[in-house]
Amino acid sequence: MRLTCLLFAGCVLCSVSVTAAIEPISTSIAVGMAAALTGFLARYQNVFYYFQECCRPEWIKYNQTGLKNDLNTKLYGQHVAAEVIIKAVTGFMNNKTPKKPLVLSLHGWTGTGKNFVSQLIAENIYEKGMTSNFVHLFTATAHFPHEAHIDSYKTQLQEWIRGNVSICPRSMFIFDEMDKMHPGLIDSIKPYLDFYDNLNGVSYRQAIFIFLSNAGGENIVQVALDFWRDAREREEIQLKDLETALSLSVFNNKNSGFWHTSLIDKNLVDFFVPFLPLEYKHIIQCGLAEMVSKGHVPDKEVVESMARDLNYFPKEERVFSMQGCKVIPSRLDFYI
Repeated sequence: MRLTCLLFAGCVLCSVSVTAAIEPISTSIAVGMAAALTGFLARYQNVFYYFQECCRPEWIKYNQTGLKNDLNTKLYGQHVAAEVIIKAVTGFMNNKTPKKPLVLSLHGWTGTGKNFVSQLIAENIYEKGMTSNFVHLFTATAHFPHEAHIDSYKTQLQEWIRGNVSICPRSMFIFDEMDKMHPGLIDSIKPYLDFYDNLNGVSYRQAIFIFLSNAGGENIVQVALDFWRDAREREEIQLKDLETALSLSVFNNKNSGFWHTSLIDKNLVDFFVPFLPLEYKHIIQCGLAEMVSKGHVPDKEVVESMARDLNYFPKEERVFSMQGCKVIPSRLDFYI
């Protein structure tokens, strides 16, 4: 008797078969056991789905209310990004027959919330969030560090995407440090982002691709500075005010990986999402939230003490944080 396990719908399912007859009595017992166990598996396999992550609604289900609430209460100072993200993700997830995968490109300085937003999206689609077997994170400098190995990286990346989407069409791929990624590597994934029914029998239309990049950060900052100098409220900034900034720094910048690729001229990126520089008040909000996550009672005096020691610009006015919220988890430990 042989136990055979197969990967089905992202789950491991097992069945039993008889491999060789030793004697009539043993064979009869084995056949009986195999039939009973196979029948049990067939009858109760849906129960197993609840214990092991699978590419099924029990494990993958979009929570629109949850994402909207998370963006409104946990993401600080990013009203433009929050609005674009909720509309883009909701529209895509509610579309039963999308024409292509969802492709989001998040732009802004370090510490403004790009990685955090990726995490929030994952947590509101996958039961296991970022630890899901269907969420895949790549960092340019860690996973693709050597330009001399670019051809090998292309093959490995294509096989990884193809293999994982074959297992679960609703897979998510996050590429961090996109501005440091080799243009050839970016172009190698272009077919999976395009308007194809399928490629070699695999459909990528339900997949999600998220690119994170610092490219465009300086131009986005300039827009925020212009609004501040004109004594206009930050919340008055709209997507249309930032689109030109992004186009100048991403589309026309020859040092940007995107400039060398066909992702833009083929309109494969659905939304370029700008992240504004954070102000002092947003650092305070991040600090208080971090204290809660560390199990402490939030203490505004402690957080303000930490926030005052961070770097801001313009130098004299100290309006925008240079590090954002990224350094807060480590910095806060020194003040608690």
